[in-house]
Amino acid sequence: MFFWVYLWVCQWKKEKKKKVEISMERSNIYLFLDLCTYFSRFYAITHFHYSLEKEIKRHEDNLKFLTARRNTLDESILDLQVILGKYHSENGSGTTAKENATSCTEDKTVEQILKQENSAAGVLCWLNSHHATEGSNSELTKDVLGVVATLARVDDDNLSKLLSEYLGLETMLAIVCKTYEGVKALEEYNEEGLVNGSSCLHGVGSSVGKKISGRFVVICLEGLRQYAGELVSGDPQRKLALPKPKLPNGEFPQGFLAYAVNVINLESRNLSCVTTNGQGLRETLFYNLFGRLQIYKTRTEMLQALPCITDGAVSLDGGIIKKSNLFALGSSKDIEVKFPVGSVESDLPASYINSEDTIRKLKWERANIAGDIIREQELLERAKANLSEQS
Repeated sequence: MFFWVYLWVCQWKKEKKKKVEISMERSNIYLFLDLCTYFSRFYAITHFHYSLEKEIKRHEDNLKFLTARRNTLDESILDLQVILGKYHSENGSGTTAKENATSCTEDKTVEQILKQENSAAGVLCWLNSHHATEGSNSELTKDVLGVVATLARVDDDNLSKLLSEYLGLETMLAIVCKTYEGVKALEEYNEEGLVNGSSCLHGVGSSVGKKISGRFVVICLEGLRQYAGELVSGDPQRKLALPKPKLPNGEFPQGFLAYAVNVINLESRNLSCVTTNGQGLRETLFYNLFGRLQIYKTRTEMLQALPCITDGAVSLDGGIIKKSNLFALGSSKDIEVKFPVGSVESDLPASYINSEDTIRKLKWERANIAGDIIREQELLERAKANLSEQS
């Protein structure tokens, strides 16, 4: 009897000892897992802090570099402006007969636009001609380049009539903006989605007795299809290197003169650095308006070239093909708004023109850098805020 009791007690003690050992092993495992979790979290937090500190340092370095570059550009622009100022003080600021003649044709185009009653283009031209009020509406027009009709010139009145008629009055009166933000600044809407006639361009028009009625076209350069080919080497007007059209038999069509996109003349400020990627109005605005519109001497020669006409054609004797197989027949009517006539040649020395071109490019680069500085500053503040939250 006592023997069996003894065996039971021994077995009980053995099982109890085993349970204690198992419990201790489990405790050790749990402790080990807790330690692993702790160190894993500690490493993750430490690594995150290090990453944030590294990111902050990178943004600070970027800001230092961009600020230094901006300051260098400011100095370069100022030096060039001083040089141009010296030229004016030494040579006077008189205009040549050629410049006066061109100015007259431009003024005539503006007058034609102003005669278009209740038009947005007319309000914009009025606003641009009244410098006193233009300052108070700088936010409204700072991203606006102008009206299509005022952004190019042609060599003679006949070409002016032809190209203006081809585009049509609505397009000639279209307002051109650099970015979509500029488009949005021109018009606001109420809660019902209706145009707010007392704000933006509509408000300006109403305040000067030129209330805008109906719709008007606005062209945004930011989203336009851009010419992706080469430019004519050494051409000061940066004309597009478009291949001459060819008939199915491989021959060039008789009477072909040029592409319309290459016969317009642009002022130096519109040749490049107009868009954010540095392109000018020829590769963007006018390439989209004219495409590969061909110009021929006569209507007969134009019709003979039909197989190689894709984006339309015009002839100097009044023929117009809007698109392939879309003919404009009948007599031409009076063109209400036309491109100014005149070249962009200047009597200024090449060094002066080069300095102006350099200033424009430097200002374009500075504007891009200013945008980069704003973005870097925002990223730096965000990284500092994240680090502060983790501390």
